Amino acid sequence: MRRNEHIRNIAIIAHVDHGKTTLVDAMFSQCGLFREGQAVDERIMDSMDLERERGITIAAKNCAVAWQGVKVNIIDTPGHADFGGEVERALSMADGAILLVDASEGPLPQTRFVLEKTLAAGLKIVVVINKIDRQDARPEDVLDEIYDLFIDLDATDEQLEFPYLYAIGRDGVAQASPEGRGVNLHPLLDLIVDKLPAPVFDPEAPFQMLVSDLGYSDYLGRLAIGKVVNGRARHRDSLVCLGENEAQRPLKVSQLQVYDGLGLKEVESAEPGDIIVLSGIEDVAIGDTICTREFPRALKRIRVDAPTVAMRFTINTSPLAGREGKYVQSSRIRERLHRETLSNVAIQVEDTDNREVFLVKGRGEFQMAILIETMRREGFELGVGRPEVIFKYRDGEKLEPMEKLFIDCDENFLGIVTEKLSARRGQMTSMINHGSGRVRMVFSIPSRALIGYRDEFLTDTKGTGIMNSYFAGYDAYRGDFPSRYTGSIVSDRAGAAVAYALFNLEPRGQLFIEPGDPVYEGLVFGEHNRATDINANPCKEKKLTNMRAAGRDENVILSPVKPMTLERALHFIREDEMVEVTPQSIRLRKTVLAASERHRLRNRK
Repeated sequence: MRRNEHIRNIAIIAHVDHGKTTLVDAMFSQCGLFREGQAVDERIMDSMDLERERGITIAAKNCAVAWQGVKVNIIDTPGHADFGGEVERALSMADGAILLVDASEGPLPQTRFVLEKTLAAGLKIVVVINKIDRQDARPEDVLDEIYDLFIDLDATDEQLEFPYLYAIGRDGVAQASPEGRGVNLHPLLDLIVDKLPAPVFDPEAPFQMLVSDLGYSDYLGRLAIGKVVNGRARHRDSLVCLGENEAQRPLKVSQLQVYDGLGLKEVESAEPGDIIVLSGIEDVAIGDTICTREFPRALKRIRVDAPTVAMRFTINTSPLAGREGKYVQSSRIRERLHRETLSNVAIQVEDTDNREVFLVKGRGEFQMAILIETMRREGFELGVGRPEVIFKYRDGEKLEPMEKLFIDCDENFLGIVTEKLSARRGQMTSMINHGSGRVRMVFSIPSRALIGYRDEFLTDTKGTGIMNSYFAGYDAYRGDFPSRYTGSIVSDRAGAAVAYALFNLEPRGQLFIEPGDPVYEGLVFGEHNRATDINANPCKEKKLTNMRAAGRDENVILSPVKPMTLERALHFIREDEMVEVTPQSIRLRKTVLAASERHRLRNRK
């Protein structure tokens, strides 16, 4: 076996908001990717609108820089466990990794998640402790915590001997110690070239490539992206693609591209270890192997963790359907969902008995919310049900997915947080109070208990609490608990909301709509103070008479309405409710719209 010393393939892994994308920006600038004085956006790698709005990485992306004659392929990975499929896919192309940790917050749950995947892949790691300029930075303590985390994750002796640097990604500096001030990122770039391994290949083996990502071009069609494991690929080569059952599909390379900076560059041939973009085949999936016809030998497929959350997607069946969206048919929704499975290995789509309802499985409700928001922006109209966890059964015992939950909050909120989590079948496993006024707690809790709790947690802690979790496997079912202690205020007729009616309904609970908003029978337009649902008329107008008296006709002043977001809607709904999603609106509704039919169903139960 040989190594291609001209290439390094590195994945950058971190918890959400630890400065990963900002550090990549600085690496681009210092590797001469931009000319002097060129106007450059911040967080260049966050190319999706949703990534820029939310400040997180959702999809793994590739780019390349050159340093000291070595090409460094950089794979930017998400830091959220809900996008774990992206992490696993990205690590299949990497030979080493940079672990980025905040100098104040230290390793957080998602750090643990991505690091566990990286260690399991056997990759060598360089640690960068970022944001050492923070006032509350504690770099030495964080380094000890990182060593503890490596030991806890059963890292090998070789992996424990990781090199480390301190950095301020925003300023583009890296240094060997936390004291003083570095000049640039050259120490980090030198460390990548010197310490992280070059890709290994067999000089005698024919061409083999593992498909780790898919793209699409209007001119070239489907694009297969992956690392060349062995051999060389050439323009116009006749190859085969091996699917899941090693079924062969012929392909001819119509174009061969490699990463060059943020873009792609067409080449005649690609060497072993390089990450290439190959066009010439339409029927290709992530995990397939592309190789020569003479030696069709499949590589190990990419395997991802099983999904833990399921949601029902259906066509919009409300009376307002078809008014705001371009795509409303079930066939369009089905096609779009199956297209998502091609590029997102963690998503699964299943047909149900009803041809207008599809069961979508994924890693978490946040991943589902991102998919729904993306479809909404593309012009789709659809209805989605409440996220439900996927149960398993072993020897007749019911098992459910569990989360390890980390809470960091002010000690004044300790009581309300523990009370709420205990009611949701959470079990506290540890609590640390350093006397600084904040408490850190760790809970073992069912995944279903966290659906709808995040918004409640922020309210209980007045927005100062920090909550993170990661999937901790399946365990015995812990019993039922109420998902919501309040009911819904449901419209009993169609029309437009009137200020007079809403003003008189405000004492009943919190409202979601404003005067003039369209309503229909079965629309949920408020949260009832009590546990039961009530039907109400939001269209009721004041009866006019010819009698007038001073002080009787004052203007109605309504309480401000908090805008309904997709995540808030998914957290709020119960099992008998769903969210109506259109490009312009997010509405809550009962699955069964007619009040009489809902009454009949309740009596049957």
